[in-house]
Amino acid sequence: MSAPAIEVRALRKSYGEVEAVRGVDLTVQTGEVFALLGPNGAGKTTTVEIMEGHRSRTSGEVKVLGFDPGKRARGLKERIGIVLQETGVNRFLTVAEVIDQFRSYYPHPRPLDEVIEVVGLTDKRDQLVRKLSGGQQRRLDVAVGLAGDPDLLFLDEPTTGFDPSARRNAWSMVKNLNELGKTVFLTTHYMDEAQFLADRVAIIVGGKIVAEGTPKSLSEGLKIDPRATYSVPNEQAAALEELARTKGIDLIQVASAAPSLEDVYLQLTRDAEKGDA
Repeated sequence: MSAPAIEVRALRKSYGEVEAVRGVDLTVQTGEVFALLGPNGAGKTTTVEIMEGHRSRTSGEVKVLGFDPGKRARGLKERIGIVLQETGVNRFLTVAEVIDQFRSYYPHPRPLDEVIEVVGLTDKRDQLVRKLSGGQQRRLDVAVGLAGDPDLLFLDEPTTGFDPSARRNAWSMVKNLNELGKTVFLTTHYMDEAQFLADRVAIIVGGKIVAEGTPKSLSEGLKIDPRATYSVPNEQAAALEELARTKGIDLIQVASAAPSLEDVYLQLTRDAEKGDA
């Protein structure tokens, strides 16, 4: 079994008296899509930037592809790709020219045609960047991240501002990356995106990980709130209705769908924030 792509133990980051990250533990396996979820100010961005080598940590251990990112080793930089929410590229170059420019920065870049094909820009190969749509420009951002043929790709909010069709196309692109054997570390505010793409997710609130697992396991582990609406398997509907009748509880509707990852996220973040308060 290959070594984990990312190992984080007891990670802490303080800004003066404010502790933004408070003892985070994470393990990301090689070849998986891992999503880190959390509300604004939860410590998500700080954690990711430490793993990328862009921010120092106060304490704890971090290993990314076997390297300490805090030492900013050239060997690590050659093996990771980073796709920020906005990537500054020359808008007066063509798609192929931009990708080729970034390929030149790496010792073993991925072939140009392969990068263009993976991100779905084959028919826009000779198009000027300034003439691309928003979704196409985002695909180019990913292509830039793939230029060096990284083993690990960090994707920061990859579909923010996309229409539904563009988002689905972007999801297919991420699936393509995973099929190539890439490890993908994803941050997103879209729960359906994480549920569809991620093999495992972690939810961070107040600088701490409050839940981690597969989307399915987190949904199955959701504690029932008697004031909320939940769904149960069809085979359990009759038993639930009988139990409700004996307890004097009015059921409005019984459905067969399990709680979504969004249900889990909202309840966990709400409970964690109440606990901190």
